[in-house]
Amino acid sequence: MIAPKVTVRGEANGVRVVVCSGEFDLDTTGLLVDACDDRRHPARLLVLDVTQVTFADSSFLNALIRLRNTRPVALRGPLPKQLHRLMEMTGALALFEIENTATDRAS
Repeated sequence: MIAPKVTVRGEANGVRVVVCSGEFDLDTTGLLVDACDDRRHPARLLVLDVTQVTFADSSFLNALIRLRNTRPVALRGPLPKQLHRLMEMTGALALFEIENTATDRAS
């Protein structure tokens, strides 16, 4: 297992970027949720950089959807193949704006 890591950085114009790397499951998805839940400094836009996520289960996907339902969220890609497949199979891919995506990852 590749230990999950979440780092947060602010950018101009009220954008907060949360960079996720490693494997996320039911036991570790809370790291993402906690990093995004900063009510003292609300962000105009939350950008979740998921390019380094090596594994994500349904709890990670659920967290992404819950975050999207409470604030403006964009995913920074390209999405890792496994996460892309999970989001595509569940219909969640259409819910998100994806920044900097490469060509379709249909392979």
